[in-house]
Amino acid sequence: MQQRPELTDRTALFRARARSTAQGMFLHEEAKFEVQERLADINRTFSDAALVTGFPDTWRPVLPDAVVVPDDEILQLEPGSHDLVVHAMGLHWANDPVGQIIQGRRGLRPDGLFLGVGFGGRTLHELRTVLAQAESDVTGGLSPRVAPMAETRDLGSLLQRAGMALPVTDTVPLPVTYASLFHLMRDLRAMGETNALNERDRRVPPRALFSRAADLYAEMFPAPDNRIHATFELIFVSGWVPHESQQKPARPGSATTRLADALGTEEQPARDTVPPRRD
Repeated sequence: MQQRPELTDRTALFRARARSTAQGMFLHEEAKFEVQERLADINRTFSDAALVTGFPDTWRPVLPDAVVVPDDEILQLEPGSHDLVVHAMGLHWANDPVGQIIQGRRGLRPDGLFLGVGFGGRTLHELRTVLAQAESDVTGGLSPRVAPMAETRDLGSLLQRAGMALPVTDTVPLPVTYASLFHLMRDLRAMGETNALNERDRRVPPRALFSRAADLYAEMFPAPDNRIHATFELIFVSGWVPHESQQKPARPGSATTRLADALGTEEQPARDTVPPRRD
C-alpha cells in the first residue's frame, strides 16, 4: 500500500512557531474571542476540558483548568476523559485533519463537544496568487509556498466522517491592509505561519522573486493610501459526541416560518467593515 505523502514538515513548523512573537498573535486573539463567545452561548458548564494547540502560552487563559496537549499527529488525550476538546489554530497544518477530529472525539465522553478553529480557504488568497505569478515570471516554474486550507463544506464533511452529531461550521473573515508585501511577510513570521510545506522548494529563492511579487501585489490587490489588501479567514467547526438526549436535526426544507418573522424583526443587510491596518 502506497504511503500518503505528508503535507507538513513538522520540524519546519516547530521552528516557525518558535520564532513567533506576542505581537504576531493578533489573529489568535480574534480566534480566542470567538471561541469564548461560542462557549458562552452554550448553556453548559464544562468541567473536564482539553486544549489542543501549538501555542499553549497564548491559549491557556481561554481554559485555565484545561489539560493542554500539543497538536502532534498523535494527540495525548485519554479516551473518554473530557467533556470539551478545543483544537486551536492547528488543523490547517495537520497531515490528517479527519484523524485529528477522530482523536478529539475519542477523548470525549458521550455528549461531549469538539470545537476547532483554524485558517479557512480564503486565507492569503492574494499572496498565493501573486507568488505563483511572480515565480512563473522569474523562474518559469512553480513551487508550493502557501499551505492549502480547507473550505467550510470540506470540514463539515470531516465532522460527519468522524461520527460527530449536530455538526456546525462557520467562518469569520478578517480583511487587513498592509503597507507592502514585506510587511505582510513580517507578520506571518511573527505568527509562526511561514512556509512549512513538506514539498516546498528548499533552495534560497532568487532576489527578484519577492520584488516581482511585491509589484504584482500592489497592482492586483491595492488598498487606499498605497497599501495592499490581505484576507485572513477563521473557520470554526463544532460537533457533539452522539448521545440519546440530543435533539435531532429537522428534515431539510421542513421550516414553515422565517426567522425574522419569529423574532418580530426585519432582515437587514450585513454592514461593510473597514479592514484594520497592519504597518
